[in-house]
Amino acid sequence: MPNAIDLTAYIAGFAASPLARWGGLVPWEITARAAEIVRELLVALPAGEFAVEGEVAIHRSATVEAGAVLKGPLIIGAGCFVAAGAYLRGGNWVGERCTLGPGSELKSSFVFAGTALAHFNFVGDSVLGAGVNLEAGSIVCNHRNERPAKQIFVRGGEGGALQATGSEKFGALAGDGVRIGANAVIAPGALLRPGLVIARASLLDQELPDPQ
Repeated sequence: MPNAIDLTAYIAGFAASPLARWGGLVPWEITARAAEIVRELLVALPAGEFAVEGEVAIHRSATVEAGAVLKGPLIIGAGCFVAAGAYLRGGNWVGERCTLGPGSELKSSFVFAGTALAHFNFVGDSVLGAGVNLEAGSIVCNHRNERPAKQIFVRGGEGGALQATGSEKFGALAGDGVRIGANAVIAPGALLRPGLVIARASLLDQELPDPQ
């Protein structure tokens, strides 16, 4: 399972996206190489469509409010809205019509079209499909701070066995249309099927066995 994840089963538009050439990698390998990948994508951007300053490229139709912190390498796509107080770092690719609300932090992640981090969210080392919505205060954790052994595990398939990723930093692969309720916490190593709804104020930790 960890070595053969079909990203198109989670994100329908993955194969037609600029990330398609990295489709042979598993999500935690993609996020671990986020800065490198975004730098390659920067070089290939269509001439004139983006305002580029250093390693930050913002589509000319996007809106970035004063007070947002944008650290390259970074690509912000067409029609995006980035609010004051948003913080983007560590290598990010943000697709079309995405929203990064006030107080949202995005780190080393790839975000597909129409996805929204409403406000006061953290998403680290993750791949978010199209139309994903994070309500206020929900977070996607990327590090196992609670234990001495930091390696992240993922659960293969429905109720499958835990399998090692070899990585100490990985948040989630969220399929198209995932909904994460306000103040919910997604523990590291989550594989969220398309359309999954996470209840408000809940903890989703897929390393834990399913409740009986």
